[in-house]
Amino acid sequence: MTTFKDARAFLLGQRTDYDTAVADFRWPDQAPFNWALDWFDAELAGDPASKDRTALWIVDAASGGETRLSFAELSRRSNQTANFLRAQGLKRGDHLLLLLGNVVPLWEIMLAAIKLGLIVIPATTLLTPDELRDRLERGRAKLVVAAPDQVAKFANLGGADLARVVVGEAQAGWLPFAQSADYPGSFAPDAPTDPDEPMLLYFTSGTTAKPKLVRHSQRSYPIGALSTMYWLGLQPGDVHLNISSPGWAKHAWSCLFAPWNAGATVFVVNQPRFDAKSLLATVVRCGVTTLCAPPTVWRLFIQEKLSDYKVALREVCGAGEPLNPEVIDQVKSAWGLTIRDGYGQTETTALAGNSPGQVVKIGSMGRPLPGYQVIITDPDGKPAKEGEITLKLGADRPAGLMQGYQGEGGSLSGADGEVYRSGDVAFADDEGYLTFVGRTDDVFKSSDYRISPFELESILLEHEAVAEAAVVPSPDPIRLAIPKAYVMLAAGTEPSRDTALSIFRHLQARLSPFKRIRRIEMVTELPKTISGKIRRVHLRRLERDDDRSDALRGHEFREEEFAELQSPRGAAPAEG
Repeated sequence: MTTFKDARAFLLGQRTDYDTAVADFRWPDQAPFNWALDWFDAELAGDPASKDRTALWIVDAASGGETRLSFAELSRRSNQTANFLRAQGLKRGDHLLLLLGNVVPLWEIMLAAIKLGLIVIPATTLLTPDELRDRLERGRAKLVVAAPDQVAKFANLGGADLARVVVGEAQAGWLPFAQSADYPGSFAPDAPTDPDEPMLLYFTSGTTAKPKLVRHSQRSYPIGALSTMYWLGLQPGDVHLNISSPGWAKHAWSCLFAPWNAGATVFVVNQPRFDAKSLLATVVRCGVTTLCAPPTVWRLFIQEKLSDYKVALREVCGAGEPLNPEVIDQVKSAWGLTIRDGYGQTETTALAGNSPGQVVKIGSMGRPLPGYQVIITDPDGKPAKEGEITLKLGADRPAGLMQGYQGEGGSLSGADGEVYRSGDVAFADDEGYLTFVGRTDDVFKSSDYRISPFELESILLEHEAVAEAAVVPSPDPIRLAIPKAYVMLAAGTEPSRDTALSIFRHLQARLSPFKRIRRIEMVTELPKTISGKIRRVHLRRLERDDDRSDALRGHEFREEEFAELQSPRGAAPAEG
């Protein structure tokens, strides 16, 4: 039997030896297993060498206050929380809706829920009452834990049997979480934990009318996050900052399981509004050693003079969407560090990445991580150089894959066949590096050429006037479709003809004629999911229906309207 402790030690020992890690890693198969009890309490909080080490460090930028809790303190506090939740009638298999920001009780409740065998529904505080109703109904929540500013949203939600707990200022009809401090600091589980018991239920942020329910087990995220730990390059004693909001899978990846798998400190900075200058100063002051941030944050970071910030960083990573070369180059020039992209989904842990010590190919999201057998398949399921990212199941099933999409009555689907199809398209080079192409429903054809929105958006973002961009197909009687860009301009830039001309010239210089963007619409807002991903499906619909009445519409410029662009190079190609 491979234990969790053994599998972790192996990956830490092979942190820069990718070939050995991939060849010899085996997922732990220990059972029973409860990550919070058998790893966090027994090993991190129970080991004299680590129990007094800081487990959670929260800095409040507005007040300047800081909170630090050791592994031993968090173990005791989560035991009290577990006893408190049990006293409210919650038992193994019950569902808990968690609606908190980055406050200490978030981590106390997560650990407590794992110990009790509860199923947590993480939710962002940005949800509307209707979205919360959906989570209560389809998620079958028996108890909700929320901050005071969320209480009003529940005025007309949930029946009399919904238990309500508030963290912070007292609210009428809500039980104060502060009462948890009155409960014993020791905890006894009601039974051993089967690793296949459900533990998390995520409502995906996709582009469909109603989000899917992604169910993870006591095994899939805690044990599966060993791959995430390996990609991030975490080591015991690290101070790890991951910039992500609670309620989303990446928060569980890198603000909970991966750093604590390594025995690192989870470091959080709460800011009323994101401020790159202040955050970078805090990274320096607090000695952050590892940093993971989405592309939006990295693009804001490079607006500052990074070389002025004498960081203690050893590892820097990006996730969400591949980074543009310009961002990677500027960070390397200032800090001597290369941002390492990684890739995964709500349905998985990190399944591919540029791991420490390996050659980083700019634009690539790396190679399959230890424990993941990745194949690239064409629409017929056959191996291909470019196609859908697919995972082998059966004997090769990765621990980090979801149990499935939960349907009515608790049925599961989507991860129960011979393979799991991710819906993401990538290109695999001869060395196994994967380059993201797009979603299966985002890639489109123009004159029989396959067009990747991401590729075109990356080039658009290199223009100084472009802050954000989304590329979609616009119907064309000759080519079937032509690439069109919806563009948000950088602050202070006018949506003028001269701006459009400059962008078109930039595109002409960078793109082959068959994939060049032919229309640009300058807008003040792009439609996004609640997790911040651009909803290209909405823009595609606007183009398909030729809908000019939508509030998102802006000022459109067409390449053919610019005589300055009508040169042999700028002419429309004879495409087959």
